[in-house]
Amino acid sequence: MAAILLSAVAFLPAGCAGTPAASSPPAAVVPAESAAAAPAASAAVNQVDVMFLQMGLAQIAEGEQIAALAEERAGNSEIRAVAAELREQWKTESGTMERWLLGWAEPVTADPSAGAHAGHGDLHALRPSDFGELRAVQGADFDRTAVSLLLGNLHNGMETLRMEAAGGSYPPARDLATRMATTRQAQIQRLLELAA
Repeated sequence: MAAILLSAVAFLPAGCAGTPAASSPPAAVVPAESAAAAPAASAAVNQVDVMFLQMGLAQIAEGEQIAALAEERAGNSEIRAVAAELREQWKTESGTMERWLLGWAEPVTADPSAGAHAGHGDLHALRPSDFGELRAVQGADFDRTAVSLLLGNLHNGMETLRMEAAGGSYPPARDLATRMATTRQAQIQRLLELAA
C-alpha cells in the first residue's frame, strides 16, 4: 500500500508557471448559501481559475469513488468519518465549481489532450487498477488501501489549490481554494496518523 501512496505523491502536478490571459465573467456565481447577500462580481477571471475548477472537479470525482467505498466498508470508524466529511464537503464545493464554470461559459471538464495543461500542471489520476484493488480487498487491507488512495487524491488536490493561490485572479475562487487547503491539510494529517 505504501507503493500506491508513493506513486501518487510522485506524480503531483507541477503547478502553474505562466501568466494567463484574463477575461471578465458574464455574471456573478456564488455558493448558494451566500447568493442573496453577495454583490455582483466585477473581478477578472483567468485561465488558472478555470483550470483550478476543472481539475478540482475531476479530483473530487475521483476522490468520491474512494470515499464512498471507504464510508461504507472501512472497519476503522475514523476512516469512515473522514470519508463522510470529504463527501459532504465535495458535494458543496463541486456545486459551486460547476456553477462558476457554467456562468463563465467554460466546460466543466478539462481538456485531456497532451499539452493542454502546459503551464498548469498535468491532470493526474489514479489508475483503474488502484480502484480495482480497493474493491477486491477486505478488512485491514481495505482500510490501508483506502487511506493510501485518499492521501494520494488529497495530495494531488493540494497542488491544484496551490496553483489557484499562486496564479488565480477571481477572488471568490482564491478564497475557496484557501478554505479548502486549510480543511484538506487537517484531513491529510488525520489520514497520515491512520496510515502510521
